Order: sequence, then structure tokens, then C-alpha cells
Amino acid sequence: MAKVLTSRSENYSQWYNDLVIKADLAENSAVRGCMIIKPYGYAIWEKIQAILDQMFKDTGHQNAYFPLLIPKSFLSKEADHVEGFAKECAVVTHYRLKNDPNGKGVIVDPDAKLEEELIIRPTSETIIWNTYKNWIQSYRDLPILCNQWANVMRWEMRTRLFLRTAEFLWQEGHTAHATREEALQETEQMINIYGEFAEKYMGIPVLKGRKTESERFAGAIDTYCIEALMQDGKALQAGTSHFLGQNFAKAFDVKFTNKEGKEEYVWATSWGVSTRLMGALVMAHSDDKGLVLPPKLAPIQVVIVPIYRKAEELERIAEKINPIVAKLKSLGVSVKFDDSDNRKPGWKFAEYELKGVPVRLAMGARDLENETIELARRDTLTKETMPVEGVEEVIVKLLDEIQESIYKKALDFRTEKTTKVDTYEEFKELLESKTGFFLAHWDGTAETEELIKNETKATIRCIPFEREEEEGVCMLTGKPSKGRVVFAKAY
Repeated sequence: MAKVLTSRSENYSQWYNDLVIKADLAENSAVRGCMIIKPYGYAIWEKIQAILDQMFKDTGHQNAYFPLLIPKSFLSKEADHVEGFAKECAVVTHYRLKNDPNGKGVIVDPDAKLEEELIIRPTSETIIWNTYKNWIQSYRDLPILCNQWANVMRWEMRTRLFLRTAEFLWQEGHTAHATREEALQETEQMINIYGEFAEKYMGIPVLKGRKTESERFAGAIDTYCIEALMQDGKALQAGTSHFLGQNFAKAFDVKFTNKEGKEEYVWATSWGVSTRLMGALVMAHSDDKGLVLPPKLAPIQVVIVPIYRKAEELERIAEKINPIVAKLKSLGVSVKFDDSDNRKPGWKFAEYELKGVPVRLAMGARDLENETIELARRDTLTKETMPVEGVEEVIVKLLDEIQESIYKKALDFRTEKTTKVDTYEEFKELLESKTGFFLAHWDGTAETEELIKNETKATIRCIPFEREEEEGVCMLTGKPSKGRVVFAKAY
């Protein structure tokens, strides 16, 4: 079979693009910067969505839906917010087209100009807090714990499938609280949920921490994040949770009467993850043969391929396989018996490897006679022949083993690629030769942060929650520092 993917070592970026397209996850659309998520890719996103949705509901959140279009005046009410998103906003100015009198298709009808221009949401804080004003009068109306699954538009100039697109799918939680403490607890709770999801389901170890002031969400007082490391040694921000303080409540005049009968501004949070998680999943685990999916997110966990020459052989194999399929389904395993006759077994093997199916079973005439079946693991590319009897229980245990193995491999990689550095020269050299996460002292100033970013293209990914108190000096300026922060080049 012809090679279908560029190798990671040859061109990591091209390998990623090849894989997303050839594994049928997504493709570019006719609209610049926008993508079409194909059924196989969307099936993975649905699994991500379903698990996270349940995690949100288990912590008291409810789903709602808010408008796609936001009055332009709303954005200007929170100065930092509009400044942060102004360059990425797509603006709706008219509401009607008409035939071009010169016969050149259709034109915008100049008589159909909107009284107020509308922004296609880049995020929904403004429209939601304008709504919350009508929902909140008393402390009895709090907290409000809302989430929405939606699409947003950010007019990105350089786009890549899943990682950065002009339109993308995400969830955005928006909560309102009576006290600062409650809002801070919510901000922390949600970043912990994202961290748990990334590690337990995606098999990706993440660092949890706080963003520097210059890297915060526009309009936030504090931003918490989870940072993952991809196989090329670059970081990927995989989720954020924002403590918004009373900024949006003040901008939209959202007050409540407390238990003492006094009026106060409401405290707010927002938090979100997006289809960028799909990019993380591809880049964290996959290899030159294709996707490597953690079983908990794989649309097909087990594929069974019959090997036969005649229809009678297929019939006999199917008789043996059908009860296995039924038993696996009863055990909660998603399984596909691919008995299609339009492709040879070798093609199917390569295709399911490309698509990252965790376990492959194969049965031919000799297996039928010997009461055996061949089992192949996608993560290790190993295979063995085993008795058919009891194979279902073997598979259930194996799927858990594969999930743990994938996580451990990613964790070992991150450990290997995490380095303490003390001098700026060492930092610059290792940034190019070793890549990965670098733990270094920083003097806490935005000027130093900006200078390092401009000179090296590395940014402070986070100030880790669990960092050791360690007296030191900034690697660039020599000024005092009380602990190390995490630097990396990033997507």
C-alpha cells in the first residue's frame, strides 16, 4: 500500500494536516478559514460533548442557548473585552440582498442597512450579562449556573483545521454568584473538571495554572488554564476558566439585593473548551500510521475483519462472530463487524489503523478450525492469536489497559520534555534543540515577558498552581523571583 501520511519527523505540520484529512476527521470548506467536520470526526466530538455535558450537569449546571448575533453597542460596554476581540469580529451591516441591475448576480440592498450593526458572537459574555440583568433581583435568584453548546466566529487570519478556525464549535459556561468566594470556587472547580476530562478520557496529562496578566481573557480579573504538550514539543492551551469579578455586572448594571437588604453587583465566571480538543487528541498520541485514539473517545472501540475466499466461509465466520459482537455490545463496547466485500482485508487493516480503532480482531478459515482469533492493539501495533472462548472479557480489560498505556506514554514524554533552566542562553539553546516545557524564573513584569516572547517566540504558558516556593532570579534580568513559571512555544 502507498504511503498515505507525511512522517512526523519529516514535517510535523504536514503530518497533522494529512492525518486530519485522510482519517476523515475534517476538511476545509468553501468559506475561508472554516471547516467541515466529517461524520467520523463529529462522532469523536459527540463523545467529548456527552462526557463533558454530564460532568457539567453533575456539578449543578444547566444548558441554555443565547443568540448568535450581538448588538455592537454591547461589546463597547466592557472596555478590555472589546479591545481583546475587536480585530476578530465579523460584522453584519445589512439584512437583504437584491438582483444586480447590471445582471451580475446579487448585491447588498443599500436600503436594507441595519439601524445598529450586529456582531457574530466571538464569545457570549455581553449578550448573556444583558440577559442576566432581567433574571436577577435578589440573592434568592443566585447562583445562575448556565452553559451553552454553540458555534462562535473569530476572524482568524492564519487557520488550521481544529486548532484555529474562523468558526468553531465549543461550550461556554457563564455563571453568576452572590460572593467573590463562590465565583472563585466555581472558576477553580471548572478548571479541575477540564483537567480531569483531559487526563481520564483524552489520555493527555495537563498542567493547571494561572495565566499572566497579559495572557488573560479580555475582561477577566484572573484566567486559569490547562496546558498540554504535543509530540513536537509545543504547548497547546486545552481549556480556560475565567474569574470575571464584577466587571460585566457593572458594565450591564446587574445588581441583586443581599440578605441584609443592600444592593450589590453580581460576581461572574466564564469557562470553555472547543473543537481545539480534537487537534490535541490527534497531536498528543498519533503516529505515522494514523490516529491513536484513547478507547473512551473512540467511535469504534473494536473492529472485526473476516478473512475469507468464498461466501460459505464468510457465513461460517459470521456465525462465530455474531455472538461475540452481541456480547461486546452488552458489555458497553462499541464494535463493528466489517463484512463488506468491496475491500480486501489488508486494505481494511490499514484503514482502521489510520482511523485509530483501539482493537482489531481478525478471523479466517484456519482460526475457525482452531477456535482461535487474532487480536491486534493499535497503540503498540502488536498482535497475538488467542482462543475465541472468553475473548470478550479479554477485550474489556484490554481497553482499560490501552487507555492507561496511552496516558502513561504521554506523561513519560512530558516528563522527558520538561526542563529546569536558569540562564537565558541555556533557555534559548534548549528551546531549539530539545523543545518542550521549560521551568524558569521570571521577574513578574510584562516587559520581560514581552521581550522573551519577541526574541524567542516562547510564551509563559502558566504560573502552575502546584509550584514550589523557590527563591531565585529572573533568567533574563537577574531580578528576584519567588518561583518558576512554565515557558514553551505554543499553538
